[in-house]
Amino acid sequence: MTDNQETIEIPKATFFGRLRNYFLAGILVTAPISITIYVTWGVLKFLDNKITPFIPAEYNPNHYLPVEIPGLGLTVAIIFFIVIGWLTRNFFGRLIVRMSEAIMERVPVINAVYGALKQIFETVMASQSDAFKEVVMFEYPRKGIWVMGFVTGQTKGEVQSLTNTETVNIFLPTTPNPTSGFLLFVPKKDVKYMDMTVEEGIKMIVSGGIITPLEKI
Repeated sequence: MTDNQETIEIPKATFFGRLRNYFLAGILVTAPISITIYVTWGVLKFLDNKITPFIPAEYNPNHYLPVEIPGLGLTVAIIFFIVIGWLTRNFFGRLIVRMSEAIMERVPVINAVYGALKQIFETVMASQSDAFKEVVMFEYPRKGIWVMGFVTGQTKGEVQSLTNTETVNIFLPTTPNPTSGFLLFVPKKDVKYMDMTVEEGIKMIVSGGIITPLEKI
């Protein structure tokens, strides 16, 4: 090293500086775990407090055991939804569901709330069906701006016959409510197909890009 070159000294962290770094590192490690456990425990306690009172004492294991079983309410809720799902698969179950929906759709104000909630749940659960097939990106509303959408099928019929190129049906949802959006007929050559699942795409759109799935290698 020549005399003209200055020696760059890296300042050493002080004792309190190191303690501060250790403190922040500890929060970074423990906070997500602690909050997850706290929220999970809170949900279990909430379900237990709301559901277990409806269980007859002779069928409630907490009535016989010296300590309460955490998660009993969640277990009962899961069994309840499974039974309801099974009932809706038969004729009488479907008849009851249709009658209930007809009543909901005829009541003012309630019909709007019920319709919106039904659309939201059907959209969120779309990954369990064939409603959305693939996640894609394409330029919209102009070149250089990219949006994310879902392929709902191949364009057919009069719409396809009036276009000069092969097009696909794409639903372009809005954020944070994915139940509203636009139906676009986009040339297939202008569409970029993504590796992320439909569920991952819905989460990213609903969260406004906060939840971004990692790139698959």
